Amino acid sequence: MGVDGDVSDASLVVVLGSQWGDEGKGKLIDLLTKEFDIVARCAGGSNAGHTVVVGNKKFKFHLLPSGLLNETSVAAIGNGAGLLQEIDETRNQGVETEDRIRISDRAHLLFDYHKVVDGLREVERGGGKIGTTRQGIGPCYSSKANRTSLRVGDLRDFRQFPEVFKYSLAAEYKRFSSFDYDTTAEIARYYEYAKKLEPLITETVSFVQASVDAGHKVLVEGANAALLDIDFGTYPYVTSSNCTIGGVCTGLGIPPSRIDMVVGVVKAYTTRVGEGPFPTELHDENGKLLQDHGHEYGATTGRARRCGWLDTFILNYTNSINGYSSVCLTKLDVMSVFDQLKIGYAYKHRGKLLDYYPCNLNIIKEVDVEYEVLPGWKGIDISAARTFEELPENAQKYVLRVEELIGVKVKYIGVGAARDDIILR
Repeated sequence: MGVDGDVSDASLVVVLGSQWGDEGKGKLIDLLTKEFDIVARCAGGSNAGHTVVVGNKKFKFHLLPSGLLNETSVAAIGNGAGLLQEIDETRNQGVETEDRIRISDRAHLLFDYHKVVDGLREVERGGGKIGTTRQGIGPCYSSKANRTSLRVGDLRDFRQFPEVFKYSLAAEYKRFSSFDYDTTAEIARYYEYAKKLEPLITETVSFVQASVDAGHKVLVEGANAALLDIDFGTYPYVTSSNCTIGGVCTGLGIPPSRIDMVVGVVKAYTTRVGEGPFPTELHDENGKLLQDHGHEYGATTGRARRCGWLDTFILNYTNSINGYSSVCLTKLDVMSVFDQLKIGYAYKHRGKLLDYYPCNLNIIKEVDVEYEVLPGWKGIDISAARTFEELPENAQKYVLRVEELIGVKVKYIGVGAARDDIILR
């Protein structure tokens, strides 16, 4: 894998979220897509939201790769991704999608009933709710694991579709007495969807591999983030897919040896949506400042995000799993509201420094965070900076200290919301 973050010589580059999501992956993808021929999503569903600002237009992507904003790229959606409305909305904003979208025939279909079940499960959990976005992601992955799911490829031959669909619903009727669903209408709706999606359905495993063999460059757009990974995240307060590097291989059907570079996207502070442990969370006016100045409200749900200081202990953990070649540090401009900043760099539990990230949530809830305090650059607008040297001295020190604490070069620095508000080191 590359070590300096230079994508010019890389054939296959992966961009992954390094915290609990909402790090600003879409901004980096938008910057990099001009270097690539294919931009691919490999996992997740509509619970993921990428926002890209171009001029006075704000584009919000959920299932479609945000790389579609590069008019020469092809968008591939792998079998981890669980879209017609989003395609139409994107076209209405002036983005041409004709012959530019490929959907894996192995991608699993998420139905409206999955969303209904998602809500019913949250109610059932009561005080132990996970804080799901209620987009139906968990129930869809449950159908996949139970082998009762329908896939995009099933739309090509509709003969068995109604039978399998009704079989999938049977278990929900048994479990929830209040469950009610118009099966006939849904089957009819998907019969019409099948006609529209037919030209987009592709065997993406061979498509991606053949593209790389032919010398085309592929950019993989990760969804959600490492600490929301079903295996390595803060379980059970996670999503239902693999958001770490392994999900790229299983979602697109590519071997690890094909991956040239992994870029981890890190917000200059930490946020999280929904329930679950969050050691550096701020419950004071500083947390509110981050929330308001950073516009920390979800692209998918509109929910306010919980905010806290940057936590490099978790970044070292996610780096150990993903193996970052470089890092993109986003939203550094938001930190301009503070005269001093804190970085959490270690966890102590009952007086003992931890040398691993615990899976036991009770331990995570009980840790004491060791902080380093750095001087800020309060009141200085950094959004016009385009070189590292143009940043205030204390902002440079903050970036360099982050780099030292995680042992990975900070190659990209986001300094504002607009498309071009980014520094390349």
